Order: sequence, then C-alpha cells, then structure tokens
Amino acid sequence: MTTSQPPNTNPSRVIPLTCSGHTRPVVHLQFSPITDGTYYLISACKDGNPMLRDGPTGDWIGTFTGHKGAVWSAKLSKDASKAVTASADFTAKVWDTYTGDILHSFTHDHIVRSADLSDDGTRIVSGGQEKKLRIFDLNKPDDPASEAEGHESTIKSVIWDGERNVILSAGDDKEIRVWDVRNFDQINTFKTEHPITSMELSANGKYITSTAGKVVHFLDASTYQVFKSVPTAYDVSSVSLHPDHKRFVAGGSNDLWVRIYDFESGKELEVYKGHHGPIHTVSYSPDGEIYATGSEDGTIRLWQTTPGKSYGLWQNKASKDEKENDVNGIAPTE
Repeated sequence: MTTSQPPNTNPSRVIPLTCSGHTRPVVHLQFSPITDGTYYLISACKDGNPMLRDGPTGDWIGTFTGHKGAVWSAKLSKDASKAVTASADFTAKVWDTYTGDILHSFTHDHIVRSADLSDDGTRIVSGGQEKKLRIFDLNKPDDPASEAEGHESTIKSVIWDGERNVILSAGDDKEIRVWDVRNFDQINTFKTEHPITSMELSANGKYITSTAGKVVHFLDASTYQVFKSVPTAYDVSSVSLHPDHKRFVAGGSNDLWVRIYDFESGKELEVYKGHHGPIHTVSYSPDGEIYATGSEDGTIRLWQTTPGKSYGLWQNKASKDEKENDVNGIAPTE
C-alpha cells in the first residue's frame, strides 16, 4: 500500500495521546459542545462499556455499565448531562452522566445501531437492524414510541437536527433520509452509490458530513443538496469537519492512517499513523484544538490540530519528559 507522506517537517513531534481502557474495537466517538467552560468525549465500544472522558485531556471520568452486548453508538446531550447509547443487546439506554445511572432503557426487536437526543434532552430517536426509526418521549417513557419506516436495510446513523426540526437517518440502503419530527413524514432524500458508513452534523449545523465507499460527502443541511464530494483512494469509515470549515479529518476502514484534508480544495494535507488497526471513527473537538480517533485496536487517540502547541496534556513535549503524560490511562504514542 502506498500513501502520500505528511508535509509536516518533523513528523516525530506529532505525538498522539492514547486513551486506554476499552478491550474491544472503538466504533463511535462524540465530543460534547463546550459547556461550563469545558467539554467531554464519549466513546462506544464493542466491549459494551461506553466511557466518558474529559475532552481536552482524555482523562477517564467514568464507565456506563449496564449493556449486555456491543455498543454501536454513544452521544451526549447539548449540556452533557445525559448520554444515549445504542446496543446489540436490543436496547437504547439513556444515562445520567453525573451519576452513571440508567435513566431509561428502551427495548427494541433487534440490534440498535444509532441513537440521538433531541436538543432539549427530552426525547430520543433510534434506528438499527429493524430498518425503522423510533422516537421515545423521556417524560412519558411507558408510552408507545412513534415509528417511521422507509429504509430497506440496516440504519447505521441517526441525527436529531433540532434547529430544522428534522431527523436524519442513513445506512446500508445507500440513502440519507430526512424526516419531519412533527409527523414523522419523510420530506427529502439523498442517494449515494455505496452503503453509508457514517453521518454526522458539523459543529455549527451547516453541513451534513457522510462517508460512502471511497467518497466523503458534505451536504448543505438546509437544502440537502451536495455542497462538496471528495473522492479518496480508500474505503472511508468516518469524517469530521473542523469547526472553522478549513479542514477535515478522515479515517479508513482498511488501513491505519489518519488523514487531514483541505476543505476547499479536497487536497490531502497530512497523513499520520498511530493506531494498530483500522480507524472506525473520528471527531474534532468543539474548539477545534484536537481531534479524536477510535480504532479496531481498542484505543482512542487524541491528536493536536497544531502539533507542538501547549494544550491539555501537551505541554512543550520537546522540553519535558514524555512520561509526564502517562497519567490516568493516557500515554503519548509514537
């Protein structure tokens, strides 16, 4: 396999921090918005134990215990007070992030692949191998869920876009579907040539980012029209757009490289290797200072957008012993 080399003049200085703790592949990561001056990182893993971490440092805060199968998706509410997880144990669970307690557990008839919280944290949407969407009201947890059908294969990603009062869903049937929250009617669709492996909303909600086959798509979140599509030479598993919309990070499902691209031109800018297995998920922090990658190797790695800058646990590594960072399950990795 050949790849372009990173333009960084001193690649050895690009030292990601490794967040250990998971025992199986990490399949989904999400940073919270900035709340009370900081932000958080939640991870979903096939070990069934989603974890919450301090965003800037990666320090472990807690593990949510209660699932009896792989967890495919984990997301935080806008204020980071709740989390929702989707699991192979046929449930979507809502958690109190302060106590780690399960607030609600909603049973499905098959594997749940993705779930998201409404902006006010009072409802969730879920999707998975049943090919149907469900909305649950956390204030009326015993009421039947609202349901919508239309997908022809497994739903891999769901997003609650509160600003536009719609739900986005995507998956193996090669379509992103847009649903009106009020009546659960499908109001728009975007078709791709390959199954959609990931879908997220950019930090400011302007773009829908998705990956399908070897192509990264950026859709206008207001019109659902393609703003930009960037072809690559590899199967893309996940993409995240920097908050300033000048660059994006992508991971591949068949190799070990983390790639940074220029958003305007689509040109590959940087290529780094740190994981020992394919990269399943990538995400930029809300301040854009770091990005996180989750891998088949069971680790999360945090990377600086500007290598060498003092931030979090990166404190002028050139002049300090790297072992200073080997705290709370986090170690610098060459």
